[in-house]
Formats: sequence, structure tokens, C-alpha cells
Amino acid sequence: MALATLLNRETGAAEDPVKSAAGLPGVPHFTGRAKHVIYLCQSGAPSQLDLFDYKPQLQKRFGQELPDSIRRGQRLTGMTAAQASFPIAPSVFKFAQHGQSGAWLSELMPHTAKIVDRLSFVRSLHTEAINHDPAITFMQTGHQLAGRPSMGSWLSYGLGSQNEDLPTFVAMTSGDGGQPLYDRLWGSGFLPSKHQGVKFRRAGDPVLYLSNPQGLDLKLRRGVLDDLAKLNQLKLKQVGDPEIATRIAQYELAFRMQKSVPELIDISDEPQRVLDRYGPDSQKPGTFGANCLLARRLVQRGVRFVQLYHRGWDQHTNLPTEIRKQSVATDQPSAALIQDLADLGLLDETLVIWGGEFGRTVYCQGKLTGDNYGRDHHPRCFTVWLAGAGIKPGVTLGQTDDYSYNIVEDPIEVFDLNATILHCLGIDHRRLTHKFQGRHYRLTDVHGEVIQSLLA
Repeated sequence: MALATLLNRETGAAEDPVKSAAGLPGVPHFTGRAKHVIYLCQSGAPSQLDLFDYKPQLQKRFGQELPDSIRRGQRLTGMTAAQASFPIAPSVFKFAQHGQSGAWLSELMPHTAKIVDRLSFVRSLHTEAINHDPAITFMQTGHQLAGRPSMGSWLSYGLGSQNEDLPTFVAMTSGDGGQPLYDRLWGSGFLPSKHQGVKFRRAGDPVLYLSNPQGLDLKLRRGVLDDLAKLNQLKLKQVGDPEIATRIAQYELAFRMQKSVPELIDISDEPQRVLDRYGPDSQKPGTFGANCLLARRLVQRGVRFVQLYHRGWDQHTNLPTEIRKQSVATDQPSAALIQDLADLGLLDETLVIWGGEFGRTVYCQGKLTGDNYGRDHHPRCFTVWLAGAGIKPGVTLGQTDDYSYNIVEDPIEVFDLNATILHCLGIDHRRLTHKFQGRHYRLTDVHGEVIQSLLA
């Protein structure tokens, strides 16, 4: 007996939680341009000074002390607060303007430069957090402390799924070392656990147990799941715990994924020119390049939210060498993803975001030389870019001071960015709420304004 048939015959509290494809009534609140989101999270915080925020006048100030009038007594991390001096470290990389938009990019991003007119840059994002874990948690959940639902979980909760054979929300990681990435970044918090992201593994099968155990054929496994579902339904009627309904739905999804996931990860149907576009890592599972290609294949199949985390951007020392490695790993696949989506007509319905959790300091952490320096955490300004559905291309929003230290034009909060992402999907961020412990919560808490100047 198919589980769907079994559940359709059931009545009472279990019925709604099990219908994993359904979102909330009345959501979306209006017609949004985006149906999918791909979030390219650059974990560790890329240096805006060495990638996006061109400050040529700093070359004349090499080694000079950061003026007190710029620092303004602002908080520093424990890693540099005790430094005797704060010498200015200009970027060693060349910058140029690209495309009709004239956006500035450093030489580290030659592939991104080719698609720059499809992108919009926010150079004036700022955050409340100064250390990695609370900062990245804040970016993804709207709160620095653990326990809130992640962005993808909110979208699963509000919009539901477009493909019942795959998860609504998928997370993937790449990059060695760097900051730890905890499950709460794709967790559902106080939302029902069916809305949490499914993390694909970096090696082997992306999801465990895609194959039946030896001696257990498909028919027998189907029977086991149906019998297990009946037992879970009895328990659900006894205690009314919606997590039991989630368990039933997850068993059923796992069964369907035995067919859908092998087809998803089989890239033998991809033309060689597409594989080449994503770069030399496109056929190496667990790399950023392979994950970008897989992200495109996921949204092609209706997955709502795909989150890629790439670690290694936390460059307190030896930044010129380390940031070059990161750029080689991420620049070509990121640009390929945008171009590939555009060629397939998917960019019109997919929102792509690229960025980290905060920026880096203009002053050097540690010893400064003519060709080497490190940068500490800097929450007061950093850059992200957006592209695709709902976003006006070719925009550069915001301006920092001559030191890329403080924002002087169009400050944007993390809440504003998240409100804008939801808006592109047709969601009023003030109305997507969930009541927990007597309070209505939302991704943007009690803050956030849609960034109208970014909207198409």
C-alpha cells in the first residue's frame, strides 16, 4: 500500500503535517519573481578591500596609523585589540571597472568580471556580530544565538515544495579547515523538523542508504515502510505529536530519494562545455565547483532553497596567498552558475546571493610587509552581490569611507537583506510568522526594510 494512500485515508491532527508539499495558506502574499534561491555562503568573511571595495588612495597611506577619527573607539576583537599599532594595509591586487555598469572588481575575480552586468553589489552591508559563529548564525537565522529557524526552513514552511521527490531545502559544504559549520545553519529551530535542510555529504553517496540493504528488494522495503507508517500513525493518534508525522513524511521522502538522487548526481548527461564552464573541479564531488553544478541541477528539479557553504576565507595572516586560493576555487564556478542559469532560462526564476558574514579590517593584523598582511574581523561594512529573479542588474549600492571602515552612504542591515530576499519570493517578511512560546517570530525579528533600489 502506498504511504500517500494510507495517509489520505487518515483524519485528524496528522493530516496537515504530513502534506510536506504544501506551504501556508495565502503564501506567497503577492506574485514574486523568484521560485528558488541559491545562497553561496563564503564562510570566514572575504575581504571586501581585496575583492570589491576599491580604495586607491590607501596606497599612499601604506603603514600609516589608522586615524582615531576613523576608528572612533569602536570595538575590536580580542585578536587585535592589544596591538600596539594599527597600520594601514592597502590591497596588493589590481582593480578595474568592468561591464556597462562599471563595477569595480579586483584581478582575483576575472570570471565574475565577465558577468558583472548581471549582478548587483551591496557594498554597505553591516552586522551586529564580530565573531564568526554568531555572525553566520545571524545572517542565516536573524539572531546571533542558536535556536531560530534558518532562512531555508522559513521558505519551506511558507512556500512548501515543488518536487516531492527531493528535499525542499538542501545544504552542501566545501573547503578544508576554516570555521566549523553547525547543523543549526540549515536547521528548523522551533519550526516543525520537516522544514530543516538536508545536508548532502561531500564524499560517497550524498545521502546515506540510497541503496537497499543486501537481501532487501524494493517491494519488501516498501512493505516495511508501510507497516512502520501504520505503527507511527497509531502513536500519532495517541500522543498527537506532529514530529511523528514528520517522521512518517521523512521515511517516505527517503524512499523516493532512492530513485531521484542517483539521477540528480549523475552528471553524464551534462555537455563537456558545461563541465568546462564550471572549471576543473566540476567533476570532483565535494568541491565548490561540483556543488555549484549540483545546485543548478537541484533548482532545475524544483528544489526551493539550495545553500552552499565554502570555508577558508578567515585570513588573519598571509592574506594575499590565501585569498588567491579561495578565489581560484570560487570565482569560476560562481560565474558559471549565473551564466548557466541564464542560458537555461532559470535565472529569471532563481535568486542567487554571494557573500560572507562580515568584512575585514583595513589595518593589518600582525606584521605588515610590502607583499604580506592579514586582516581582522570587521562588522561595520562588507560586500555581497545578488543576481537573478527580482533583482535589478548592474546596481552598486552603498559607499564606504576612504578606508572601507565606516559606511557613508546607504547603510544596509542584515534584516534588510533578508527582507529583500523574501520579497523576491513574494513574501511580506512582516507576515511570515510562527507562534512559539507565546510570541510570533519571523526571520527579520521586528526589523527589516525591503531594499527597493535593488528590485527589478
